Order: sequence, then structure tokens, then C-alpha cells
Amino acid sequence: MAYAPFDLTGKVALVTGGNSGIGLGMAAAMAAAGADIAIWGTNAAKNAAARETLAPTGRKVLTLECDVGDEAAVEAAFARTLDTFGRVDGCFANAGVSGRGGHTFLEMTSEEWHRVTRVNLDGAFYTFRTAARHMVQRGGGGVLVGTASLAAIEAAPRSEHYAATKGGMISMVRAMAVEFARYGVRSHAILPGWIETNMTANAVNTEGFQKKVLPRVPMRRWGEGDDFGGIAVYLMSSASKYHTGDTFVIDGGYSLF
Repeated sequence: MAYAPFDLTGKVALVTGGNSGIGLGMAAAMAAAGADIAIWGTNAAKNAAARETLAPTGRKVLTLECDVGDEAAVEAAFARTLDTFGRVDGCFANAGVSGRGGHTFLEMTSEEWHRVTRVNLDGAFYTFRTAARHMVQRGGGGVLVGTASLAAIEAAPRSEHYAATKGGMISMVRAMAVEFARYGVRSHAILPGWIETNMTANAVNTEGFQKKVLPRVPMRRWGEGDDFGGIAVYLMSSASKYHTGDTFVIDGGYSLF
């Protein structure tokens, strides 16, 4: 018999940036565990493909086009999510962008800085604020989970803007963990290492990364979106009902070696 607390039947999970990579890996696992899923993404074709990927689970799936860096768009998408499901039990703020250009910090433009912070930090704020309001008003608890990065705790030269957003993510979820604990709302951050996704493709597929970075991963492979399914199910489930304010490093041992 399966461990009953991991049964997510009757729960609704919202995953931003859930149409590929880590987000889709989390969404697929939660759907397989019984949750209904809302996916927000900016690419209509990828949203449709994600919906087809989750179809075999038999769960209700809603996909919406939403730019999380747009405050009004987040509010509208959340309203549509509630119209469809009536509730949101878990909010996974996973949408994000990486830095561009490989310029030094001294050369970084204000436009580039704000392009990254707009989505990674402002977008997480808009998403979490909307979800937290709903969870507090509805009662019954819930969970807020942000996708951060090893860049938050290890040096990321030439990506200071990206690192700042991920460090901010950790600080934000810890603060929310304390503020909302009285309402039964938990909050966590997930810190992926080198994961093979569309965002990292230009890096992990290069000869330099294959020769210099991959050997530093003790598990001797890049991470995959599916590697984040288990932690999503755990955090969404009642098995983690007394667990809040944590940071989960999922990197195949990279940060240890």
C-alpha cells in the first residue's frame, strides 16, 4: 500500500514556468500523485505540449499564457485559475530567465539587470503575494515553493543579477515561512545545480562544460526535470505539514565536491 500522505487527490498545484524542464518535472509528478495542475508559461506551443504530456495522468490541467513579470497578468491568471479549480493548495514559483551576453559586472547595463530581476524576483513576488492572499483568506494552509539556484550560495561571476534574484528568493521564502506559519502556510526554496533544460542548453552542451564541469558532478550526469518530482510531491503533501523555511539543494552532489 502506498504511503497515504503522498496522495495528492483533491489538491491543486500551480507551477509557473511549468511547461518544460524543472517545472514540468514537478507538475508531472504531482499530477501522477493525484493533484490537478495549473501551468503558467509564456509560450503557447510549449503550454500545449505540456498539457499533452500530463494528459495520461487523467488529472485536470489548465495552461495559461502569463508573463509573471507583469503584475496585472499575474492577478488575472490567478483569478482564472481559481475560476477553474476553486482553490490553490501549492504555488511553485519556478518561472525564470538567465543572464545574457557574458559581460562583466562592470559592463552590465541597467536594461540587462532589470530584464532578469523583473522575472526572477519581481515575478516571484507577484506570484507568491497573490497565492498567499488566497491561502490566508481561504484557510486550511498551503505551500509556497520558489526555484532558486546554487548561484544564490556560490559565486556566479558575470551573473550577479541572476545570483541576486536567487539569493533574494531564499530570503523571501524564509520570511514568508515565519509570517504565514500561523495560517498553516509553509514556504521553501529549491536550489538546483546543473540541470539540462532549455535555459542551460547553451552551457551544458559545450565542450568546456563537458570536460570541466561534468567531472565535478559526483553522480556523473546533468540533472533532469524529473529529478525534481519527488521533492515537489513531498512539499505539496501532508507529509511535510510541520516542515517550513527550508532550502533543498538538488545538484547530484556538485556543491560538495
